[in-house]
Amino acid sequence: MVIGFIIGCEIAFWIVLAAGLVLRYPLRRPWAGAVVLAAVPVVDLVLLVACAADLRGGATAGSRHALAALYLGFSLAFGHSMVRWADVRFAHRFAGGPKPQKPTDKRAHEWRLFGLAAIAWALTCAFLGAGIWWIGDPARTAALKAGAGQVSVVLVIWFVVGPLLTSNTSGRKQSTSKTKRR
Repeated sequence: MVIGFIIGCEIAFWIVLAAGLVLRYPLRRPWAGAVVLAAVPVVDLVLLVACAADLRGGATAGSRHALAALYLGFSLAFGHSMVRWADVRFAHRFAGGPKPQKPTDKRAHEWRLFGLAAIAWALTCAFLGAGIWWIGDPARTAALKAGAGQVSVVLVIWFVVGPLLTSNTSGRKQSTSKTKRR
């Protein structure tokens, strides 16, 4: 049931996002589009209620519940920037808005994304911790505890392949270009 809700919520996120942007730009109904876009977090609330109901019904917390916490954490942390990303592209395509710009400073962009990932990590761990506390039975929450460790590993990997690697490559490119000028 929970996996179905995760998949359904992901699909619903994109449907609600697309509906809001279609109302806002091609149909020229900005107020209606804003109302629909404001409903995007309701999708996350549906998943949260579904997981809580499943656990309250006596289910042992499994990897599916940890995945739901991860989905919620990342959706809350990255949701606004994903809506903004799509909004800029719709505005350009349907309303004569400016062309979307690529990040000019790759290092700053990677640090910004890592910051959002750190927020997602914190939210995910908070959801997992709340589930552990709410259920109150270590035998039924082992998967949630393991999920916190797994998402922590993901954050470390993100740091290494994101800001750390980008900072090192940017530094090499700058020193190489300085050497070529001499």
